[in-house]
Parts: sequence; structure tokens; C-alpha cells
Amino acid sequence: MDMKLSEQESESLWREYAKKPTKAIRDRLVENYLPLVNIIAGRIAVSLPSHIDRDDLISSGFFGLLDAVERYDHARQNKFETYAGVRIRGAMIDYLRSKDWLPISVRQKIRSYENCVNELEGALGRSATDEEIAAAMGVSVEEFTRLVTQLNVATVIPLDEYMRTETAVNAVPSPQETIEKQERRETLAKAIERLPERERQVVSLYYHEELTMKEISLVLSISEARVCQLHTKAIFRLRGYLAREKANLVG
Repeated sequence: MDMKLSEQESESLWREYAKKPTKAIRDRLVENYLPLVNIIAGRIAVSLPSHIDRDDLISSGFFGLLDAVERYDHARQNKFETYAGVRIRGAMIDYLRSKDWLPISVRQKIRSYENCVNELEGALGRSATDEEIAAAMGVSVEEFTRLVTQLNVATVIPLDEYMRTETAVNAVPSPQETIEKQERRETLAKAIERLPERERQVVSLYYHEELTMKEISLVLSISEARVCQLHTKAIFRLRGYLAREKANLVG
């Protein structure tokens, strides 16, 4: 296998591909960015149940990368890794959706937990504590903690959906699309700002700094399991807040 291209070499190859998009050049570009597929698959796979085959996730990501290379407009000077990352992750998420990988029992728990958090925090006007959520659900704090651990598998998709705000590469966004994208970013930033400090740190390190759960555990000096719990709770809080904001806009 060829070595990874240097920045200058990849730039030269992109220019060549823009002039004459041959299969040979496309395949070389795809090969160069394949590590990106493995990185994204690894980040998603840590939250998946064991029956989901990581190789299938990588395969779907490969097709996302292929699509990204073919659609990328080098002349616009957008960073390819950022654009490709969105398409790779999107392809993997589409694959997971097609597998209907969450058991019905877990879906029911998700719905119950999500509704509880949404209603409770809507009434309180702030983030609810574990004790308050557990009391509202009629379970002990220990049972609530076990539930959060179980629901970790449900948080692979949600925030990525809110973060995915790219416009088609060859399209110039309309003023309305630009405004809507900015509004989504501001609403999400506002929602993240409302999170308890530890959850906010995890979200920032995971989505903005792109650290793995293990790396975050080292940074925050807590266990990886605790990081997963904080991530899960943050996602459900964010989903509830964003749902309330959307309802307020419609109302």
C-alpha cells in the first residue's frame, strides 16, 4: 500500500482530479483518506451493541468516502476532511437505521426517559439532577444509573443529526439557508451552554476536540464508563431542549 500523501501531494492530486477525474486518481484519493473511515467507525462503534459488525460500519463509511471524493469541489477551498467526515458519518448512520438495531424494549425505555427529562426540565427551567429525574421516573438513583448505562447505545445518532448542517458541495446556500444554519448553530450552542459543567465538558471534548471516550476519561480523570454516562445524559438533555425550542417556534 502506498504511503499517505503529504499535504502538497494531495493538493496536487486534487488539482489533477479537478481537471481530469479519472478512476485511478479517484482511487488514490480514496486510499489516502481511508484512515478517516476507521477513525469515525471507531468513534461510533464504542457505543454500539456487540451484535453490530464494525466491518459493516467501515464498509458503509467507505462508500460515504467514495461519494465525498466524487462530489467534492476543490475550487471552493473547503477542507476535504471536514466535508468527508460528515458524509462518512452520515453513511454509517444510514446503515444503522437500515438495520433497525435498537431492540423494542430499549426504544420504550428511551421514550420514557426522554419524555421524563423533557417535561421535568421544561417545568424546572434548568437541568434536572439525577435524583430529580429518578424520583420523577419512580426509580432509585441506582436504577436510574443502570438505565443511563443501558441507553448509551441510543446516543450514537442524535447530536450528529443536529451538527450535520452542510450544504451540497456544488450548491451556493441561499440567504434563507444561511440564516437557518446560523440559527441551528446558535440554538445548539445555547442548549450546550445550559448543560451541567461535566456534561458540557464531555460534549465539547467529544464533538469539538474529537477526543475518544477513553481520551476524555484521561483528561477529566474519571472512568470511561462515567464519560459514557455523562455523554448519554447530555444528549437526552439536548434533545429535550431542542424539541422544546422547536415546539415554541411552531407555537
